[in-house]
Amino acid sequence: MRSFIRSASSVLLAGLFLAGCSPKAHNVGAGSLGGTPPSTTSATGAGGGAGQAIAVGPGPQKTYTVQQQPPAGSCHYRYQGGEPLPDPKCTPGAISPAVTQATLRSTICRKGGYTGGIRPPVSVTSREKKLNAASYGYTGRMGDAEYDHLISLQLGGDPNDERNLWVEPADPGHKSGGGINNKKDPVETKLHTAVCDGKVTLAAAQQAIASDWTTALAKLGLS
Repeated sequence: MRSFIRSASSVLLAGLFLAGCSPKAHNVGAGSLGGTPPSTTSATGAGGGAGQAIAVGPGPQKTYTVQQQPPAGSCHYRYQGGEPLPDPKCTPGAISPAVTQATLRSTICRKGGYTGGIRPPVSVTSREKKLNAASYGYTGRMGDAEYDHLISLQLGGDPNDERNLWVEPADPGHKSGGGINNKKDPVETKLHTAVCDGKVTLAAAQQAIASDWTTALAKLGLS
């Protein structure tokens, strides 16, 4: 009887071997118990936090319409070194499908400019700005606040996706009534130059500014 059991066991193990099974096979592979989960990457970077892919908006339109904004009081500013940052839940950023690494020379890096021809008209953005100010609870002078593209148009940000626009308050120490003057603007320009000069990829620049514009240059070694 023992001889029969040993023979049967040998046959069974041989069958498992031929079938590609092993005592540890169930612990190997993506998502298996006790195994290492697979790493995930995003081709476009992250908006509002690492691991979240930046949304792709509709891109430039022939005719723009006023976009619905988050409910009043539902968005909250964050601050880094005194500088305002948007609420990542309300304004995570959105990119234009027309601007990719392959289309840089025909879009944001082309001579003669690109952004002027794709901006929504003031008749649309002025109404959106008032609605978005209510979303963020902004009560300052509207003339001192910029209705800002989180991922700027010169970095391939979507022109009128509500996820990419927020009322950006004036910088600390800004004189009331002095108009718009934000430190984010030169950051956008430096990132644009770096992308067009091939120093950083479009995706890296978009990810950096969507995550935290105040640290974007330092993260990319451009400060």
